Amino acid sequence: MTADIRDRAARIRLLLMDVDGTLTDGRLLNLPGADGKMVETKMFDSQDGIALQWLSWYGIQTGVISGRVSLATEERARQVKMTYVYQGHIEKIPILEEIAAKSGVPLDQVAYAGDDLTDVVIMSRVGLAIAVANARPEVKHAAHYVTTASGGSGAIREVCELILQAQGKWPEILRKYQVE
Repeated sequence: MTADIRDRAARIRLLLMDVDGTLTDGRLLNLPGADGKMVETKMFDSQDGIALQWLSWYGIQTGVISGRVSLATEERARQVKMTYVYQGHIEKIPILEEIAAKSGVPLDQVAYAGDDLTDVVIMSRVGLAIAVANARPEVKHAAHYVTTASGGSGAIREVCELILQAQGKWPEILRKYQVE
């Protein structure tokens, strides 16, 4: 972790992220529902989930801004105690501004993780811009930090650990689980 990344991560009070390709691997599963209609679902990484909950322990809010609407996303957000869930929004700047106003968190204390072109406009406005390993090259170019893990495969866990380490909270997490 560079000094610049550490300084940026130390200030974070809100982590926002895209869903498809960032919180998931980007694949969409369409399965038949009980009524015979197709239901879209997604796969989420369990290690991402626990790390998002750790952030909440330290007062760091989390949320998603997604272009797609999905019940699976809504349920996952509830499970991991996300504060903000915005779906069906390809134009993400107005949502970022709304979340910043509601939360009272200045944009330089917001981190955003994404993978595709719709995410770049937010990344240029926040204090810590993150591209997941499977992000488009243009997104990686716009990022302060690029994860080693791909979306849906621990990228958000990596981001959470980065933030917790920069804020000096990681040793507390390790002690809680009796890890030396």
